[in-house]
Amino acid sequence: MIPARPTRIRKAITTRRRLRRRVGVGAAGARERDCRVRRWFRRWRLCAIPPRWQSRTGNVNLVSAEIRPADRVDDQLVEAMAGLIPQLSSTSLPPTAADLQQIVDSPDSVLYLAWLDDRIVGTLTLALYRMPTGLKAWIEDVVVDGSARGHGVGESLNLAAIAEASSRGAKHVNLTSRSSRQAANRLYQRLGFVPYDTNVYRYTI
Repeated sequence: MIPARPTRIRKAITTRRRLRRRVGVGAAGARERDCRVRRWFRRWRLCAIPPRWQSRTGNVNLVSAEIRPADRVDDQLVEAMAGLIPQLSSTSLPPTAADLQQIVDSPDSVLYLAWLDDRIVGTLTLALYRMPTGLKAWIEDVVVDGSARGHGVGESLNLAAIAEASSRGAKHVNLTSRSSRQAANRLYQRLGFVPYDTNVYRYTI
């Protein structure tokens, strides 16, 4: 386990892309690539963020938050989501334990949690699905508790999702953010996300 410093994660992603280009094609090449990717992901796995490190912009003080995928559903997780989801959406009900279990059990989604002082202070869900045009990756439902905002927790959650999507072979990571969420939009642009010229439609059932 190594510290999840943002610049180090970006270097890891670049290393992984170069690694993929060096392997051959065909079944043998695919097996070699998968082995190297697994070794790469174990090496660059995310863990704690020391408070002495700063973001690359120099204006965000990082806290000692640990980012890790949820591997089980318990009362602490359900209670934490009951407090976080209302901060994200006033019209959505917090997920039940059964809802969360479906996310945790699905191979096509990763529920990331940010831990600080033994409590959950943020969450992000990475959703992946296969289409004829390739593997799609979406970041959804990013929320950080009001008491932990402005300290790099959201940045660390997003970098964890980007690293996971890259390790699985996704070429792009997509997300949407309301224009009113100015801090979130600044974060996404700082991380390298760029606006995509397309119309977003929603059909309410």
